Amino acid sequence: MIILLSPEQPVADESAVVQALFERGLPLFHIRKYRLTDREMDAYVNGIDPAYRKQLVLHSHFHLAGDLGIERLHVREADRQQGNVQREAETGHFRLSTSVHSIAAFNSLEDRWDYAFLSPVFPSISKVGYGRDQTVLKELARRRESAVRLVGLGGIDETNFKQVWAAGADGIALLGAIWNRPQPIAVWDSIYKNDF
Repeated sequence: MIILLSPEQPVADESAVVQALFERGLPLFHIRKYRLTDREMDAYVNGIDPAYRKQLVLHSHFHLAGDLGIERLHVREADRQQGNVQREAETGHFRLSTSVHSIAAFNSLEDRWDYAFLSPVFPSISKVGYGRDQTVLKELARRRESAVRLVGLGGIDETNFKQVWAAGADGIALLGAIWNRPQPIAVWDSIYKNDF
């Protein structure tokens, strides 16, 4: 499984890149647009071909999910830890994912989570300095939770993605490797063709 996360800030040709990647086999697209108004989020989602609606995952604006036909929600680690899981996520009508930053946290997840991002696997491409001093790639060997899929996130690109699968991850998530590159579709193609 390969997942793409949106950039928080707008990127040139963002919708066109997302559309092209869906057409090339992108399984899931996480929408991380916390600062958008409800109207802007509605427009963003409706700017993506409705044929891919079931492959979209909201990180915010959960109250819009039903009207938009979105069936997947992502609950941030801090919100999960503080019990701030919004009622939309509690209803059981959605497939849920979350984030963790240690294998111990991953191993303690309940099976209500479809998958969890574990990061940073490598030093981040999009967040300068994040993961420079500590990464979690070697921690994957201590995985004990098998009901929740583990998705590596952070610093993953076309040069190192195979290491993440070799370490025991069920999938990878891309962010900076796509959005911080001048040829994002070529990067996707080089990873996807080597994976499938």
